Amino acid sequence: MRRLSFSLCCLWVCLQATAQTQSNFDQHEAFAPLFYPSYGDEIRAADGTPGPKYWSNRADYVIDASLDDSLQSITGSVVITYTNNSPQSLQFVWLQLDQNIYSKQSRGAAVTAITGGRYADRNQFDGGYNIKSVTVVQDGKELPGNYLITDTRMQIKLANALKAEGGIIQFKISYSFLVPEYGTDRMGRLKTKNGWIYTIAQWYPRMCVYDNVYGWNTLPYLGAGEFYLEYGNIEYNVTVPASHIVVGSGELLNPKEVLTADQLKRWEVAKQSDKTVMLRTEAEVTDPSSRPTKSARLTWKFRCINTRDVAWASSTAFIWDAARINLPSGKTAVAASVYPAESAGDTAWGRSTEYVKGAIEYYSKYLYEFTYPSATNVAGIVGGMEYPGIVFCSSRSRKGGLWGVTSHEFGHNWFPMLVGSNERKFPWMDEGFNTFINTMADKNFNNGEYISRRPVSRQRQATAFFGDSSESIMTIPDVDQERNIGNVAYSKPGEGLTLLRENILGPGRFDSAFSYYTHQWVYKHPTPYDFFHCIENYAGETLDWFWRGWFMSNWKIDQAVIDVAQVDRSDSSKGSIITIATLEKLPMPATVEVTEANGKKGRVELPVEIWHRGGVWKFKYNSTDKVTRVVIDPDKKYPDVNKSNNVWEAD
Repeated sequence: MRRLSFSLCCLWVCLQATAQTQSNFDQHEAFAPLFYPSYGDEIRAADGTPGPKYWSNRADYVIDASLDDSLQSITGSVVITYTNNSPQSLQFVWLQLDQNIYSKQSRGAAVTAITGGRYADRNQFDGGYNIKSVTVVQDGKELPGNYLITDTRMQIKLANALKAEGGIIQFKISYSFLVPEYGTDRMGRLKTKNGWIYTIAQWYPRMCVYDNVYGWNTLPYLGAGEFYLEYGNIEYNVTVPASHIVVGSGELLNPKEVLTADQLKRWEVAKQSDKTVMLRTEAEVTDPSSRPTKSARLTWKFRCINTRDVAWASSTAFIWDAARINLPSGKTAVAASVYPAESAGDTAWGRSTEYVKGAIEYYSKYLYEFTYPSATNVAGIVGGMEYPGIVFCSSRSRKGGLWGVTSHEFGHNWFPMLVGSNERKFPWMDEGFNTFINTMADKNFNNGEYISRRPVSRQRQATAFFGDSSESIMTIPDVDQERNIGNVAYSKPGEGLTLLRENILGPGRFDSAFSYYTHQWVYKHPTPYDFFHCIENYAGETLDWFWRGWFMSNWKIDQAVIDVAQVDRSDSSKGSIITIATLEKLPMPATVEVTEANGKKGRVELPVEIWHRGGVWKFKYNSTDKVTRVVIDPDKKYPDVNKSNNVWEAD
């Protein structure tokens, strides 16, 4: 009878609290039992790892390209060796022709506002691929390709189906294109006093991914969505004027042919030095002897192993420096930077190689060892863009800004260069993950030299994440309002991982689970559900409530202190009954700080499960004096949409 009376009393208090405060919380929706759309199988296991029959197709490339700096054009030919590891035979294949976004007739131009946009220029530049020939080599026969170009995609229909589980075919494509001055924040050319800087990417036809999730992934390239690519080995030769310096993804195969004797010696010194070594000084940029030959043109030869892409940069204007990268296994790589004289006087680009080294060394320890022989930062027209072993950053970046963009772009060598998610559909799986690891690198670099001293405004975050114009993380980037991409693809998913690490799982469990996910999916193609499964299984927590609210939906957080009641029945039962609530759809664990009249402070940590049976929770706090103040989320960890109800104070 006493228990019944106590229960009825609690029910009355809860009803009173609920009546006083509008709540959108529904525990049945937040903790609904069905979340995953399908069960695991032999390709993608239920524990979030690649199954015993996981497969992905392979694309190897041999590319020859020539830069004409008078016509601002590139002419090239590529031989693609494509291996079908899937269990299905293929009647046709799809390739990406991303340069076609620069055509005035492209979809990218068509969906660009008349006022212009970041990703395509519908008014001035008119570029795109000029495909000169396509041939197919299959079963020892070379025949003209039966192909159809649709905007930024090319379909090649096969005379004979490509066999499953190991069938191999080759495609030979000759092409050319004009280099845009500003290419959708991905590539382009910058004019400096000592010549153009060319930052070249999306510069050869590339295979679309064929997977067991969508089959052929053929979303057109409109600009906001980036890339989804197969892995393989890429050898490429770039012929440029002899006065140019070229840097690119992977290993330079012919340094003796393209570098001077002094540059070769300096390169060897840099490979053994933790301090930056000058390979080509500012004074040498205008000195003809800084190039090894008086012939008109030179061919630079590169090879990149186990990669999804390659990019390169070329210029007469490059100052060049380098230093050693120390990797956890004891192996080494080389950090390097190239930049024009206009950037040399600034302390930022003079420290660029230090930044590259610091970022690569940290991520290699935290996640997975860096896999490329070199990491090069290129100053150019592009504000920030990533490719395997090479990134493009703005020549105008200064100090902390250059550290930030360098750390961010090289963070992409893990997501998506190693863990090959589908950027065109799920940018948060690379941009958001990368944003999170950048915050970790900021704390590590030079004793936190560039950590912001201003506290994060959770209220501002709440407005950005959950405002009326905000969108779900699970939105295709070409559908996001352009003003929201920074929050949806970068900030909010990055903050989500921080919440998982700091508030839900704890650093130890999260860090090991995140590293486990990374190791499981290197050189493979995870989906969002693979990530969710993997973290849950390794960490030992069911997190569907968090994925559902933070990633899949746009649910808000609103924690509140509703009431504090003193209990003083006898000396043995002194204390306080504290009532808290979660008023919006997304529940979170709760931290409650209690202050007593005697100055004593204490904290109570409550798990998310307190909200299983509703949005109001009561607990007894063993206070020894009158409670004067109660604060929920005292450290302001959450982007709570209403901070005004987070504090209760005695009258």
